[in-house]
Amino acid sequence: MKEVYLSVVIPTYNRLSTLKIVLDWFGFQTLVSDQFEVIVVDSSSTDGTEEFMQQLKPNYCLRYIRQENKGRPGARNRGVQEASGEIVVFSDSDIIPEKNFLEKHFLFHQNNRNAAAVGWESRINSLGELEEARRSPDKRFRIHKPAGKKLSWLYFLTGNASVSKRKLMEVGLFDETFQGYGFEDLELGYRLWKSGVKIMYLPEALNYHLHPRTLENQYEVQKMAGKNAVYFYRKHKDWRIRWFLGMSPPAFFWYSLLRKLPFLLHYFEEKAESRSTFFREVMVQYHYLLGVKEAWKK
Repeated sequence: MKEVYLSVVIPTYNRLSTLKIVLDWFGFQTLVSDQFEVIVVDSSSTDGTEEFMQQLKPNYCLRYIRQENKGRPGARNRGVQEASGEIVVFSDSDIIPEKNFLEKHFLFHQNNRNAAAVGWESRINSLGELEEARRSPDKRFRIHKPAGKKLSWLYFLTGNASVSKRKLMEVGLFDETFQGYGFEDLELGYRLWKSGVKIMYLPEALNYHLHPRTLENQYEVQKMAGKNAVYFYRKHKDWRIRWFLGMSPPAFFWYSLLRKLPFLLHYFEEKAESRSTFFREVMVQYHYLLGVKEAWKK
């Protein structure tokens, strides 16, 4: 097997339309191609992904693995296990890398040992928006911390993160009990942080998340995330998890208020459907807490 420095792990399931774009963009990386490989782990897609991957011949090392559907954690774990690189870079099948994306992760790990990098993942709704974002990146720049500063485990988001394979194996990879959407990456980040790994912000490593969602879909994934949040807390019993993931008395108070006042809930729902950002955020949080409450009873 060819020895490389970076292994990019991309899980996929029925995302062929965006996966094609993502893999095309990895062909334009400024990092020389003999320094990285891309591993696509397919959870038994039924949309032609296997046929497409078998005929694809990119200008970089691309490896395709097909396995039974074990969710995103299971796909990422297989990718890490198969990685030949010293450093694993996490991305996704609907996240498009900027041309210097891998070079920035490469340089970070050349200069930082026992550290993980979290890059800047910019959300877009269309390819047209992608071109606009690339022309004027500063307009979209939401920086949480200055470059090079430490982050908490709350920011270990595996749409754009990198860490050594050795540390991933030491802490036990992703917990495959997490299914659906939410917090399997933060839980891994929590274990990395507890083991002494510094999580650092690397905004120069930029990629673009092309995943428009309907309001109904947002509600669905947030309810799943709420259930996963309860599992996360019960696994570690750390008060910081409960508070930082929104399972606090103030949050439960607002949830109970909306449940007890159906006319108010209906008003908020109508406002959310009219694309009011504030009311959308409130209703997304409400459905997240629906998931929390449902899991808490079990």
